[in-house]
Amino acid sequence: MRRAYPTIDMKATGRNIKRIMRAKGISVKEVQKYLGLSAPQGIYHWLDGRSMPTVDNLYALSDLFRTPMDEIICGNRRYKQCETLEDRLFTYCDRYLELKAG
Repeated sequence: MRRAYPTIDMKATGRNIKRIMRAKGISVKEVQKYLGLSAPQGIYHWLDGRSMPTVDNLYALSDLFRTPMDEIICGNRRYKQCETLEDRLFTYCDRYLELKAG
């Protein structure tokens, strides 16, 4: 049975965090130091898709990466993630008009 609500894909999110880190030239050690973690194992678990960052850590990662939290997380939403603010506004406007009409 298909779930009626969006879910997070931990493996895809881990790959996305790894991709963002590589693109921004940020190492695991730098993330560890920024978050004040005593060991890097938790970060490797995120990158492998075995676990997810806490909301606090995700919030901090978004600041470190200069990326909205929503663009770090990968899931199965019905609506595509927008790449620009303009695209996002158009998507919200379209959804609003759909709800208003229906």
